[in-house]
Amino acid sequence: MRLHLLLASAAAVVMAAPAMVQAPASAQTQPPATAPQQAGPVEVEIDQGVLRPLQIAVVPFTGQNGPQISNVISGNLKRSGFFDPLNPASFIETGLTLANAPNFPQWTSIGAQAVLYGGVTPRADGRVDVGFRLYDPYRQCQLVSYQFTATSEQWRRIAHKISDVIYQRMTGEAGFFDSRVLFVSESGTQLNKLSRLTIVDQDGYNPVFLTQGDEIIMSPRFSASNPDEVTYVALGKDYSRIYLYNLSTGRRESLGEFDGQVLAPRFSNDGTKIAFSIIRGGNTDVYVMNLRTRQLSRLTSDPGIDTSPSFSPDGGQIVFTSDRSGSARLYTMRSDGSGQRPISRGGGSYTAPAWSPRGDMIAFTKQSGGRFHIGVMKADGTGERILSSSYFEEGPSWAPNGRYIAFARQTPGGDTRLWTVDLSGRVVAQAGYDGRGSDPAWSGLLDAPPASLGIGQGADSCPA
Repeated sequence: MRLHLLLASAAAVVMAAPAMVQAPASAQTQPPATAPQQAGPVEVEIDQGVLRPLQIAVVPFTGQNGPQISNVISGNLKRSGFFDPLNPASFIETGLTLANAPNFPQWTSIGAQAVLYGGVTPRADGRVDVGFRLYDPYRQCQLVSYQFTATSEQWRRIAHKISDVIYQRMTGEAGFFDSRVLFVSESGTQLNKLSRLTIVDQDGYNPVFLTQGDEIIMSPRFSASNPDEVTYVALGKDYSRIYLYNLSTGRRESLGEFDGQVLAPRFSNDGTKIAFSIIRGGNTDVYVMNLRTRQLSRLTSDPGIDTSPSFSPDGGQIVFTSDRSGSARLYTMRSDGSGQRPISRGGGSYTAPAWSPRGDMIAFTKQSGGRFHIGVMKADGTGERILSSSYFEEGPSWAPNGRYIAFARQTPGGDTRLWTVDLSGRVVAQAGYDGRGSDPAWSGLLDAPPASLGIGQGADSCPA
């Protein structure tokens, strides 16, 4: 689905209802991590020359943490590939406040296609109001006006939520900035490697180690129905276990002991089931466990390796990898195991499928031609497209809006890092976390987006 920048064509939006923002509970219950928090300036590669990013002026917000909020918003929008924040040194007008509209000619003269500004106002109860406005200086009208209320410590969350509003207003699609990424962080040497389950904000800030490094961590994934619930595999000296972990409480629960090694757990979208594989007697098959009853059902029984199951958003189907035909291919089946059929059609080996939250596409890792690739195909296997290729990359995970994919990439002789690519394959960037990591999993939005954008409201709103 093609994105449309809506500056010149969309109806007006005025949003004034305050929203309460809750800080991520994990940041309160977990000790701070010591890993580096930011990789420095983010470089976004637009490698096919088709997209012209929209030039937006992000004016430094006034008040406590105001400039920092603006910087986070600018970084978010730039990484999306659809925005080109202008250098504040080029701004002619200064001193904008929420009480005033911009001096439009001073912004069109520097090429600003949108102007964002705002301020932080303290409240008597100790919280702050963060209000902002977005204007179209060419049509000389307001696109967005909104206010969030939170504690002053939550300023980064507020910046991500503002970024989501701006992204949604200008592209017509939901944002993805108010989300987190779960992954396996790595340290030490190849012979003495330490792996820990780690969570960060989507821009790489606020890393928190969730495990201590005394186990090998594999295959972390979020529950789509609850961004506080995650699952992963832990390998010890004489065991492999699937754990459920609650980010709010820190409670960890094992799914039990299985006769064989367990692999690749994935939640159903309603959070009631987990699909995973068990290696038993030289064979690997897909199973599903009902988390309420703990009843286990075997879905495949082929002598090949069947693994990496991923539920469709409606829960009716599962995509998985199998080498039953001689090479690893992608198959789908109904959630009860019936109707198994191959869908991948190209050459090479296909692994790590992940169903898009939109339900229309499946991402995958492909190995062919001596390289690894991140690609997508339609749910029926048609329309395969390669988005990214390199020496080694694997483990695609979708952003909550289905527009971006996180994955792990390694250069020859280098470390494995987290990267992202957009659905067009034109915007490829290293993720903000400045550390070694693999097996990323992208959460859903931490809060639901505004129910209504208030189209057509407000005296100075842009005409439809």
